[in-house]
Amino acid sequence: MTNPADLIEGFHRFREQHFTDDDALYRQLVQQGQTPKILVVACCDSRVDPALVLDCAPGDLFVIRNVANLVPPDENRIGGRHGTSAALEYGVKTLGVEHVIVFGHAQCGGIRALMSGSGMADGQESFINSWMRLAEQARDKVLQDMPGAPEHELERACEQQAILSSLDNLMSFDWIRERVREGRLQLHGWYFDIEHGQLLQYDADDCRFIAK
Repeated sequence: MTNPADLIEGFHRFREQHFTDDDALYRQLVQQGQTPKILVVACCDSRVDPALVLDCAPGDLFVIRNVANLVPPDENRIGGRHGTSAALEYGVKTLGVEHVIVFGHAQCGGIRALMSGSGMADGQESFINSWMRLAEQARDKVLQDMPGAPEHELERACEQQAILSSLDNLMSFDWIRERVREGRLQLHGWYFDIEHGQLLQYDADDCRFIAK
């Protein structure tokens, strides 16, 4: 099991690889700043690091991670803590990313809790429960469309439907909506099936996730 000492050893290996005289990557990143073209909204799940899964180099992705890779709708800026929205605003308006990918995955603990009603039906309040209410509409649609389906099928369907809900919520921000309509920004829904090692992308024409 990894411990802090292992992480420090890992840092030294990383430093030897990227901060030698013949490695120009970090010198360029320091001099030029970050200029990623892709923003990824991913889950906090320790098994789903988008840079690792998508085999990206430092500086390639601007990544926002939260429970269940959810995007909230545009809300009142006064009060509350809007970390995901603030990061989206920075990535889109300041960095000028050209793509936003909502990157969901199989076996999501947040979606599983939502589907099972853990801590919600009994009125128990928590940060997670409050956050997962963002996906309640996705859950309700799945339950309505798939009555009597096995639990694992409902969870998978909700994981994917929550991606679509987040894509809808992205379009509630005027500075995203404007860029999409002008062709300066593209939105994508991707789903990583960690059970079968597959990457699925949402196809709006077929209205389904297709393996790539």
